[in-house]
Amino acid sequence: MINALGQPQTVLLLGGTSDIALALGRSWARQPGLYVVLAARPGTRREAAAEELRSAGAEVEEVDFEATDTAAHPALIEGLAAGRDIDVAVVAFGVLGDEEQAWQDHDAAVHLAEVNYVAPVSVGVCLAQRLRRQGHGVIVAFSSVAGERVRRSNFAYGASKAGMDGFYLGLGEALRGSGARVLVVRPGFVHTKMTAGRAPAPLSVTAEQVADAVTEAVASGDDLIWVPGAMRGVMSGLRHVPRALFRRLPI
Repeated sequence: MINALGQPQTVLLLGGTSDIALALGRSWARQPGLYVVLAARPGTRREAAAEELRSAGAEVEEVDFEATDTAAHPALIEGLAAGRDIDVAVVAFGVLGDEEQAWQDHDAAVHLAEVNYVAPVSVGVCLAQRLRRQGHGVIVAFSSVAGERVRRSNFAYGASKAGMDGFYLGLGEALRGSGARVLVVRPGFVHTKMTAGRAPAPLSVTAEQVADAVTEAVASGDDLIWVPGAMRGVMSGLRHVPRALFRRLPI
């Protein structure tokens, strides 16, 4: 269980090779006794991620995970939780894709929607049932500021995140009183492998800054955070800009 200092004992990282997931694992591994289930595709990238977390002090179990194989998710989550409770489950997988291809290429659009929306819903349902039976635990769902108001420049990605964001906010409400809870995280531009080569947006942050914000929010019991916090005011303002003016903005 999460101790009095907000430190989890067992963490499940779905999409565990992402920069943000690894930063989170390293952050929690500062305290001794952390057990990490690293769920990702098998290969050298997962092996390197596991070794990195072991070097940070965590005990690591590697598990095969394919986001789009939703039929396998129920058995996977139940199997992972059979031996020990899940204190924190991090839904950290997703794809950014090419913005223009994403709305003009059928396969690309469907793949983006499946990874960013369908798969998170699939694992979210499985995790919620498991954590509710446990009577404790936190689901950390990585959304995006892009979902707050969908922009023309990346509307396929933003729409998928808007749907995912809404589902997890609702899931958090549904779990109230069960002992389990949901933390929705809305990062802005994060310097990671996913955004490499792209011009950073204002208020950009690092994976480590996101991890610090999430570990603090898990410990304090928050259910929604923006990273950085200033993005909340920025996106709230943009949300109310009239459409005719919004389309003229360089975003």
